[in-house]
Amino acid sequence: MVRFALPLLLALLTVAVAPPAFARADGGTAACDALAARVAAAAGDAPVFLASWEDVDDPALAGAAFTYDNALAAIALTACGRPAEARRIAAALALAATADRAGPEGRLRNAYRAGPQAAPPPPHGWWDAAAGRWLEDDYQVGTATGNVAWAGLALLTVAEATPDAPQAPALADAAERLAQWIVSATADDRGAGGFRGGVHGGEAAPRALTWKSTEHAADAAALFTWLDRRDGAGDRWAGPAAAARRFLDAQWRAAAGRFATGTLPDGVTRNDGVSGLDAQLWPLLLADAPADWRRALDHVAADFASDGGVSFAAGRPGFWTEGTAQAALVFALAGRTDAATGFLAEALAQESPGGLLWATKDERLATGLAIGPDSTTDDFFYYRLPHLGATAWAVLAAEGWNPFTGRRIRD
Repeated sequence: MVRFALPLLLALLTVAVAPPAFARADGGTAACDALAARVAAAAGDAPVFLASWEDVDDPALAGAAFTYDNALAAIALTACGRPAEARRIAAALALAATADRAGPEGRLRNAYRAGPQAAPPPPHGWWDAAAGRWLEDDYQVGTATGNVAWAGLALLTVAEATPDAPQAPALADAAERLAQWIVSATADDRGAGGFRGGVHGGEAAPRALTWKSTEHAADAAALFTWLDRRDGAGDRWAGPAAAARRFLDAQWRAAAGRFATGTLPDGVTRNDGVSGLDAQLWPLLLADAPADWRRALDHVAADFASDGGVSFAAGRPGFWTEGTAQAALVFALAGRTDAATGFLAEALAQESPGGLLWATKDERLATGLAIGPDSTTDDFFYYRLPHLGATAWAVLAAEGWNPFTGRRIRD
C-alpha cells in the first residue's frame, strides 16, 4: 500500500552477487540509476528524503516524501549497490525517528517534506493562498504502524550492510526505537491480538486507528524477527514477533487459500470486504512463512490479473506497477519463475521519460479503500504519475532482494 514517509556518515558498503536468473538486469539497473539520481539532485551529503511523486500538481502530493516510499528506496539502493545514496535516506529516517517536532513524545510521520533534512524534519504541508494558512493532511502527519516497520527495516538493512561503520549502531538503535513505538503505542490483545493501525492526525487531535491490518502484521513481524535475530541470547523481541505471527495465522483462510485483509475497527471481526494484494504477498516474504501460505499466489494469479500484471485489489481492473513488481519478487521466491519473469518485464516497461516508473498504465487506478477515517467515499487512488515506490519495488524484484530479511532470495 502507498503510505501517504543526526546526519550520519557511514563507511562504504559493498553489495555483490549477480541478480537471479529471472531478472532483467538492464531495466533494473536503469531503475536503480533513476533512484540514485534523485538523491544526487540534493547537493551535498546531508540526510535527504525523496519526493514520492513527480509531475504532480496537487499540493497535497507535490513535494511529499512518504516514509514508506523512502524506506523502500533506501533498501533498493542497498540492493543494487548504491551505498552512498542509501546512507543519505537512512540518515533522514534515523533523524525522523529520533527528532520529531513534538519532542521526546514524537513519532515517525507518514510523510515529510522532500529534500535535505535537519532536526526536526518537517512533516509535509503546503500554503493555501485562498485560506491564507498552512495546511497539513491528517494522514500525512499521522503514523501508520506498517510505515514505522518499513522504516525500521530500511535502517537495519543499511546498518547491517555497513557493520563496521561507526554510525551503524545509531541506525540500529533508531530501528529499535521505532519497533518499541509499535509495541508501546499499538499492541492490542483484542481478538487474535496483534497491533492496531496506528494514529491518525497531528499532535493537536490524534486518533487511534483501532482496526488491524494483515499487511501491517507482516511488516511488524519482519522487523521484530530481524531484531530478535540481532538480539542473540536476549528475548526482548521474541514476544512481539510471536504476537504479530499469531495475528497472521488468524488471518489465513486455509479453506479459501488466501489471507483476510485484517479486522474491522473493533479489532476482532475479520475484514473480508476487500482482498488487497499486499496482504496476499507480503506474508510470504517472512523467513518462516509456511509452505501452505503459497497457495495465496493462486488467488493472486486468478483474481488480481490485469493487463499483463496485477491490480491493487481482487476483482478490480487496473494495472498496478508497484504490485506487479511485488508479484515478480514473491512469485520468484516461490519458484514460479515464468510468472515472475513476465511480471518483472511488465513492471520495468512502465519507465517514464524521467526514469521513475509510472504508478499505473491507467489514468486512474481505484483501490476500493479510503484514505482515512474522515473519508466519505473510497477515495484512495493511484494515478499515471512517476512513482518512487513503484521504482524501488522494481529494483528489489530485479535484484531478487527480500526486504523482510535483507538477503537475496537465492542466497
